[in-house]
Amino acid sequence: MPSQPSAAAAGSFKVGGDIEVHRLGFGAMRVTGKGVWGDPVDGKAARETLRRVPELGVDLIDTADSYGPFVSEDMLRETLHPYRGLLIATKGGLARPGPGIWVALGRPEYLRQCVLMSLRRLRVERIDLWQLHRIDPKVPRDEQFEVIAAMRKEGLIRHVGLSEVGVEEIEAARRYFPVATVQNQYNLVDRKSEAVLTHCEAQGIGFIPWAPLAFGELAKAGGPLAKTAAELKATPGQVVLAWALKRSKVMLPIPGTGSVDHLIENVGAASVALSDAAFAALDREGRKAH
Repeated sequence: MPSQPSAAAAGSFKVGGDIEVHRLGFGAMRVTGKGVWGDPVDGKAARETLRRVPELGVDLIDTADSYGPFVSEDMLRETLHPYRGLLIATKGGLARPGPGIWVALGRPEYLRQCVLMSLRRLRVERIDLWQLHRIDPKVPRDEQFEVIAAMRKEGLIRHVGLSEVGVEEIEAARRYFPVATVQNQYNLVDRKSEAVLTHCEAQGIGFIPWAPLAFGELAKAGGPLAKTAAELKATPGQVVLAWALKRSKVMLPIPGTGSVDHLIENVGAASVALSDAAFAALDREGRKAH
């Protein structure tokens, strides 16, 4: 594995068919405080981590207005603006009444505010990938989709993504706008979104797995994950990221961290070559764990 890893080794994917990014991205949720609330404990380390992201070939950065709230977007602007060669994807549609509390809020006027404020914080004229953080069950989903379609038509949004949705919801949204990405929880041991991933593959939709580094007890000594990691001279985290990248060509993992060392470790996963046999063994164990 190279001493200076690069996300380019993960291959690439065209988001929305026209924005090419390396398939191993970065999630900017962890550059905030406890409970994803307020400033990070070590702001200097968090900012240095963000500065190193593009140096390691990572050109897809995922954030949200609710991270902090606002802290993550503000830090991205402070450290990386004007984002040359970077796709900054953000999200809206969750209110934050307090630390660790997330409330879906999909009223059309609020979603418009989310987009306008993200534009202001990120200091851009258009958001290249804006994702609905959650479909609010208290608001007719068509009203949410309609205002998103209107903002896309206005040129405030280039591409639209959805988060934590099923196949039927994706197809309902596609009546209003093309769905460029879907961001659902997915990892080696959490496979609830297999049908969604299959649908995304068929439709050319990017699949952004959040919490991609979870592996439960599979890394215990003598287990298949620990064994594979040892054979490849990699960490268990690198192996599960390599598994995700091998799982599908539309997979866009976004592991996040506020540490430069952990960032380098995560990006190193792009160079981990899993054999078909190792992939199959891990896949079987992951499905059993689920």
